[in-house]
Amino acid sequence: MIWRRSRDPGRHRDGQATASTPVKTLRPWDGHARAEAERLTRAWNGWTVLYGPGSRRFYAVAAWPTPEPMVLDDRTPDGLEARMREAEAVMVTRYGAPAAPHGLRTP
Repeated sequence: MIWRRSRDPGRHRDGQATASTPVKTLRPWDGHARAEAERLTRAWNGWTVLYGPGSRRFYAVAAWPTPEPMVLDDRTPDGLEARMREAEAVMVTRYGAPAAPHGLRTP
């Protein structure tokens, strides 16, 4: 019986070139939604807005001191803005202090 040495890693058949590492491509998943999240972050002072491509939801995180962490989410940017307005109104009525350090920026 003739014994062969095991093949080199990455070779499928004798005489074939080794398999090259695939080139990783950066894909802009949901680019429009991420641009909307950036727009909301710029428009709303005191909030950081993110978009989750896996969940396909917009998230807003309060960037000012709050009694407990404040994270809001919604499927649409308009819905998230409405929730942000409500949260700021609750903070003003409940604690009597301005919700965001400088309030809503006007574009």
